[in-house]
Amino acid sequence: MTFVNVGSLGTKPGQQDALVQLLLRPMAGLEAAGCLRYEVGVNPDVPDTVFVSELWQSAEAHQASLQLDSVRAAIAEAMPLLSGEMGGTRFTVVGSPLR
Repeated sequence: MTFVNVGSLGTKPGQQDALVQLLLRPMAGLEAAGCLRYEVGVNPDVPDTVFVSELWQSAEAHQASLQLDSVRAAIAEAMPLLSGEMGGTRFTVVGSPLR
């Protein structure tokens, strides 16, 4: 079964666009590691926040991806942009009316 990680990343004031651009860069190995979708978004009603929705082959694939050099580098680059306010949820997909 597939695995979903949906999160919100609070940014320091004025850093939302910088974080979006960083998260939209291609990351080597992400797809090969089992990432099926990686969507980045913003909501004008929630300033200084970036939302990420990830669909993975499994929870284990998601966890393993955190060891990729490209992912670790992106996390290190993102840290100075973040306010420390984070939220989200994770779940195992049990089905879809679209399939």
